[in-house]
Amino acid sequence: MLEIKDNPKKGSGFDTLHQFDGWKVAFVTYAEQYGELKAVKRHTQTDEVFVLIKGRATLYTADGDEQLVKTTLEKEKLYVVQKNTWHHLQVSDDALLMVVENSDTTKDNTQTKQLIKK
Repeated sequence: MLEIKDNPKKGSGFDTLHQFDGWKVAFVTYAEQYGELKAVKRHTQTDEVFVLIKGRATLYTADGDEQLVKTTLEKEKLYVVQKNTWHHLQVSDDALLMVVENSDTTKDNTQTKQLIKK
């Protein structure tokens, strides 16, 4: 059968819409965590995929302690952040992105590194 889902929490950051057999699909919209570059995170057990649907988004990535690489996301392209890659997603107020990752991606297997003091 066909199941159609809408984002019930539009405008609240990271919202999981569907989970199945080890993976999940979520939408990302603007929230404070997707604003100023203050910290980076990395998932130790899974890749994470981003697809820009509307608005603007910038992805910062780095391996180890290397300098961050800034990538401006383009629509209709798939951006795969490989496991253990430090990253931060910065989005515009009107942005909408689709995210696909393992369903067991949690704070338990995600590390965070502060870049500037809050």
